[in-house]
Amino acid sequence: MDAIQKRMLEAVADLHEIPQGAYNIRQDGELVGRRSSEHIEIVPKKDKDGIDIYIKAGTKNESMHIPVLLSKSGYTETVYNDFHIGEDCDVLIVAGCGIHNSGEGDSKHDGIHTFYVGKNAKVRYVEKHYGEGDGNGKNLMNPTTIVEIEEGGRMEMETAQIKGVDSTDRKTEARLAKGASLVIREKLMTHGSQYAKTDFVVELNGEDSSANVVSRSVAKDNSKQVFYSHIKGNNRCNGHTECDAIIMDNASVSAIPEITAASVDASLIHEAAIGKIAGEQLIKLMTLGLSEKEAEEQIIQGFLK
Repeated sequence: MDAIQKRMLEAVADLHEIPQGAYNIRQDGELVGRRSSEHIEIVPKKDKDGIDIYIKAGTKNESMHIPVLLSKSGYTETVYNDFHIGEDCDVLIVAGCGIHNSGEGDSKHDGIHTFYVGKNAKVRYVEKHYGEGDGNGKNLMNPTTIVEIEEGGRMEMETAQIKGVDSTDRKTEARLAKGASLVIREKLMTHGSQYAKTDFVVELNGEDSSANVVSRSVAKDNSKQVFYSHIKGNNRCNGHTECDAIIMDNASVSAIPEITAASVDASLIHEAAIGKIAGEQLIKLMTLGLSEKEAEEQIIQGFLK
């Protein structure tokens, strides 16, 4: 890998070198490297681009990395990755996509990830998106995540898109069985004329299932954000969805949370707040010697932390 590719790999997967354990690294549609482990098997799909990941029941304290890098201007791809997580697992999965576009053509990555989380399994899933480049071509990413969680299973999703993505349509669908839980934490920042749409749909089908969906975002310049979140309570369950956004300059943000109860024992809450940076926060930091711009950056970093 050259210096650009190594920098993107660090940005999307926090990797400085080939990771320990299982991994699959993809660049411009080609395989850079793949390794299965004793408990995690990676199998390439035969009918389309992508892989099947099989994690054996009882696997604990293991991780796998599946970053994707694009450095060809005008390159477009759609990749399908399916994760089959066995019962009683406790694993970390790190994904992400980085695009470096220095040409005239648009570069686009669409990743469709489907998770089948087994009974009483625990999964932490981290996904970061990052773009850069000095060309006129756009960086486009459209991630789709589909989650099926069996009885007693738990999944924590941490998604982040902080820089360099011109347009994104982020979709997440989840269905939870009895006693299953889902936690989603989204961090998003747009600037320039960027556009970002987020769409969460969570079905709490099982008794005592739960979901907590939280999005924090910052919209700068002339960028636009749209946030949809719909939690459906179909049994005795607990659901919470929250969108907090900071709006700056001439940006626009729409927050559209929705909750639907189809059971008298469903307990559902939605919250949304959009506002500018408070003047007293800026003044307090500026009295410590920061410029207004530096104070804004400190506040934003703390908000998205």
